[in-house]
Amino acid sequence: MDYRIEHDSMGQILVPKNKYWGAQTQRSLENFKIGTEKMPKEIINALGVLKLACARANNSLKPEKMTAEKLGAIEKACLEVICGKLKDHFPLAVWQTGSGTQTNMNANEVIANRGNEILGKDLLHPNDDINMSQSSNDTFPTAMHISAVLSTVNGLIPAVKKLIDTFLKLEKENQGIVKSGRTHLQDATPIAFSQEISGWRASLEIDVEMIELSLIPLKGLAIGATAVGTGLNAPNGFDAAVAREISEITGVDFKTAENKFHALTSKGELVNAHGALKALACDLMKIANDIRWLSSGPRCGLGEITIPENEPGSSIMPGKVNPTQCEAVTMVAVQVMSNDQAVSISASQGNFELNVFMPVCIYNYLQSVRLLGDVCISFEKNCVCGIKPNCEKMHANLHNSLMLATALNPYIGYENAAKVVHLAHEKGISLKQACVTLGFLSEEKFDEYFHPEKMI
Repeated sequence: MDYRIEHDSMGQILVPKNKYWGAQTQRSLENFKIGTEKMPKEIINALGVLKLACARANNSLKPEKMTAEKLGAIEKACLEVICGKLKDHFPLAVWQTGSGTQTNMNANEVIANRGNEILGKDLLHPNDDINMSQSSNDTFPTAMHISAVLSTVNGLIPAVKKLIDTFLKLEKENQGIVKSGRTHLQDATPIAFSQEISGWRASLEIDVEMIELSLIPLKGLAIGATAVGTGLNAPNGFDAAVAREISEITGVDFKTAENKFHALTSKGELVNAHGALKALACDLMKIANDIRWLSSGPRCGLGEITIPENEPGSSIMPGKVNPTQCEAVTMVAVQVMSNDQAVSISASQGNFELNVFMPVCIYNYLQSVRLLGDVCISFEKNCVCGIKPNCEKMHANLHNSLMLATALNPYIGYENAAKVVHLAHEKGISLKQACVTLGFLSEEKFDEYFHPEKMI
């Protein structure tokens, strides 16, 4: 590999000739050979958006420093970062400085060197031009908020809404089917299958509402705070100008954070937003478990629904098929719940004027968004859209349920109905036989009062 010599305030260092990054990126690459987790692509995209917005704001506020020539080259380079064309030039690990400084400098160096290549001359400096009016301490938390909002709005929410639509379709298709309800994993009173599905659908709808509400505080941006929140070296109005530019670029209404001292050191907005992601994970866990238990069998389980058979389930048991999509959902849910703990602990580590657990905080948040979005798409496509009711099994279970005796409460009272249940269970007879044997109702009156399908 061919190398070139780059330098920073600590001296010279060799950098691969075919890479746009500079000295500080190279030092981080060599000093933090930890794990395989790289800075998420969503953060790199957000930094491209941010650096573009900052250059435009600087051009409007101090054009003598950010000239039209510089801006033109920076814009072209930033757009290449945003579209992912320069993804191979962002090699840094999540496990680096807790402020994300090295990734900020990675962006500064790549945009400067690519911009100079576009210009055909060395005009742009990573710190003086690309990082103009900024600090890593305000750019990285800004990129965190941008990436969190955009990935949630553009990736996760549409995926959940697609799953909601499919549940709504199933709900309409299964009107009129009555089955046994279950509480405490025990038989309970009847429920319409469509009602059961509606519970799944409504849970996801409420989750989306909570997620959307949680994004509102995340739209406040730290940019303009510079090193410690005072805005040192940033021109008046820079913060608001950058927020306007970011809103224009992304189509999302971002604003400048009201208190920059809070914006640098607190990550409460991310904790709040990830809490909404965790709520979604909890509901997906519940729904996936319901579906795999209802489809258990095919002969020795509940067997009240069937789900698509996607692949063989065993290397030893011929013909076995497993509820693998449900299992994937539950594993993602476990990971998201675990990520919530990492986000929470990271957010608690704001010391004085800066939080220095930011890379691990946003890594876990973005992983949760990505996993939840992907698993919702997979679950909808490979499982939920193919759910079918086993009406015969539902009917048999319904009419074999002792909890149908609840319908007799108004006529013979709770205690007498309980006696009917116990006798039917002990003797293995029907509720009707038990009720008549105990002398509580005649066969004719029992038939008049007892209609399971009307109990929903």
